[in-house]
Amino acid sequence: MIMTWRLNQWWRERILEREEIPQHIWQKVIQLRCLSGMSADELRRLQALVLLFLHAKVINGAHDLKITDEMRVAIALQACVLILNLDLDYYDDWIEIIVYPGEFILDYDYADEAGVVHHVRNIASGEAWLSGPVILSWQEMVNTHATPVHNVVIHEFAHKLDMLHEGANGCPPLHANMSVQTWHDVFSQAYAVFCNQVEEGVDTVVDTYAAESPAEFFAVLSEVFFESPVALKQHFAAVYEQLALFYRQDPEKRITRD
Repeated sequence: MIMTWRLNQWWRERILEREEIPQHIWQKVIQLRCLSGMSADELRRLQALVLLFLHAKVINGAHDLKITDEMRVAIALQACVLILNLDLDYYDDWIEIIVYPGEFILDYDYADEAGVVHHVRNIASGEAWLSGPVILSWQEMVNTHATPVHNVVIHEFAHKLDMLHEGANGCPPLHANMSVQTWHDVFSQAYAVFCNQVEEGVDTVVDTYAAESPAEFFAVLSEVFFESPVALKQHFAAVYEQLALFYRQDPEKRITRD
């Protein structure tokens, strides 16, 4: 285990010594809202993660979409925001990201826990597969003024983290200083409150898609955590606290500090 870690560390250091992100691209992409208030040190560490991420992953365009360097960096940056204070190993069991120009059709069969086979045919803007690719819509990524707050990259990569622990169920692998029971209680209560709000037609800062399942609730609230942390903390303070413990970040403090 120690030898593997040393080799991995050596590999990472060699990449960071030999590769860099063009400054004109970096300066443009760091204007994204999910980076608001980040310190110079956080941005430096994020840039290193982005370089390592791009070295390890393949980003392919679908339907003749040409993937530019700026697109690659923008995707990698938003994916790495989630693991800024975690580790790149959280994304270690898959390789490919597929980017469509716009929304795409999901057409597949799956078997439920009872062995019953279901057919799915949906229009989607993002999809994450267990041990498989992340699929994204570029049109959705550039729609930065969506209401409620939306970030398809953060959403799908939150699913990837969630899938690391017993599949996508709304509970990613928690750290030693976190309580699974507390996580379950906080998210279950918040999910029930939110679903009631959706049924009653109450306006909310959270996309109503979060009511689809606990897994979608976690992914959508992860979007809001990074994109609109002040609002999330105001409406779902206990959830915000759990997400801050898991991601080891406090984006609300970044924005509101003097």
